[in-house]
Amino acid sequence: AIQLRNLARYAGMASVKYIARMPQQRKLAVLTAFVKAQETAALDEAVDVLDMLILDITRAAKKTGQKKRLRTLKDLDRAALILARACSLLLDEQADDAELRETIFNSIPKSRLAESVCKVNELARPQNNNFHDEMVEQYGRVKRFLPAVLRDLHFQAAPAGEHTLSAIHYLTELNGSKKRILDDAPEHIITGPWKRLVYDAEGRIQRAGYSLCLLERLQDALRRRDIWLENSDRWGNPREKLLQGEEWQVQRVPICRALGHPTDGHKGVQQLAVQLDKTWKAVASRFEGNAEVNICHDGKYPSLTISSLEKLEEPPSLHRLNSRVRQLLPPVDLTELLLEIDARTGFTREFTHVSESGARAQDLHISLCAVLMAEACNIGLEPLIKHNIPALTRHRLSWVKQNYLRAETLVSANVRLVDFQSTLELAGRWGGGEVASADG
Repeated sequence: AIQLRNLARYAGMASVKYIARMPQQRKLAVLTAFVKAQETAALDEAVDVLDMLILDITRAAKKTGQKKRLRTLKDLDRAALILARACSLLLDEQADDAELRETIFNSIPKSRLAESVCKVNELARPQNNNFHDEMVEQYGRVKRFLPAVLRDLHFQAAPAGEHTLSAIHYLTELNGSKKRILDDAPEHIITGPWKRLVYDAEGRIQRAGYSLCLLERLQDALRRRDIWLENSDRWGNPREKLLQGEEWQVQRVPICRALGHPTDGHKGVQQLAVQLDKTWKAVASRFEGNAEVNICHDGKYPSLTISSLEKLEEPPSLHRLNSRVRQLLPPVDLTELLLEIDARTGFTREFTHVSESGARAQDLHISLCAVLMAEACNIGLEPLIKHNIPALTRHRLSWVKQNYLRAETLVSANVRLVDFQSTLELAGRWGGGEVASADG
C-alpha cells in the first residue's frame, strides 16, 4: 500500500514528458497506481460532500425550527399562563374539593382552558427534540441526491451497523419507485423522536420521515465506522489496517509488552475493569471533603463543576533561575540548530530518492533541512530560497520535496533521532520518554 501511494504521488509530481520516456512496464505501474489513488481520493471526497450535505440539512432544519420557535413563543406563554392559573387553584388548600372544577371554570372558561392545553401540546417541544420535524421538511432536497448516493456508493457494515445497512439496501431497491408508504421497511433504525415523524396516524411508515431518519443514522454510522466503504482511505474499514493472522501472532508479544498489556485480551479487560472500579470509588470518596468540586444536576445530565484554582505567585528563586537559563542558552538560528542535529545524528541519510534509492546530490542534507523547516513551520519554500546557493535554489528544494519527503522516510528519520536520544545521559535522567515537555 505504501509503495502504491509513493508511485501515485510520484506520478502526480512528474511531468508528462518524463512519464512518456519511462520503460513500458514502469510507465504502466506508475499510471495504474495514479489512477487507483485518484479513484480512492474521488470516493473520499464524495463521502466528504455527503457528510457536509447532511450537516447542512441539519443546520437548515435547526435554523428553521428556531425561527418557528421565536414566532410561537407569545402564544405558548399565553397558554402557559392560563394553565398556571388553573394549577394554582388546584394547589389552593382552602378550596373545596367538591366544587373545585366549578371554581376553576368560573375563573377560566372551559373552552379557553381546553384551547390552552391544545396550544401547549402543539408548540412545546420535548427535551430530546433535535428539530426532526424541520428535517423532514427538507425531504425535497434529500430526494434529489439520496437515490444516486444509495446507487453509486457501495456501503459495507461492521456488526454494529447491520441494521443501518439493511435499511440502505431496502431504500436502494426502491430507487425509481414513487411509493410514499413503505410496507416492510426495516424498523430497527426508527428510535426516539423519529417514531412520531416516521409513522402516520395509522402506524404506517412514511417514506419522507424514514429517509431522513436513515440519513441521520448513516452519518452517525459513517463517523463511527460502523458503516464504511471499500477502497476508501478516510471512510474505509479501520479494522482492515490491524495486524492479522500470522503477522499478528509474530508481533503480538512485543507489541503487548511495549504497551504494557497482557497477551490475554480477556485478562486485560478484567484488569482495566478492576482499575476503573477502584478509581471511581477513590474519586467518589473525595467529593464530600472537597468543597472545590461538586456535581451539578441542573441540566439534562449531571455535570462536574470545579472551582477555579487560585494563582500561585512565582518565588524570586524561580525568576533568578529563568534569568540564568536564558543567559546559558546561546542565540541560535533554527536552521543552524537543525543542521547541527543532523551533524550529530545523520538523520537526513534516512531520506532516500523515491525511485533511485542510491542517488545522493551534493549538499543534499542542506536541502533536506530547508524543506523540513519549511514544512514544520508552514511557511512554504519561498523564505528559504537562495539563488546563489545551489542547495537552496527553487528547483532544488522543489525536487527534494517531491522525491525525498515521504511517510516512510520521515518515520526512518524519527527512529534514528529517538535511538540517538536514548544514548544521551541527560535524556536518561529525565526518564524513559513516556512524558513529553507539553505534559508539564
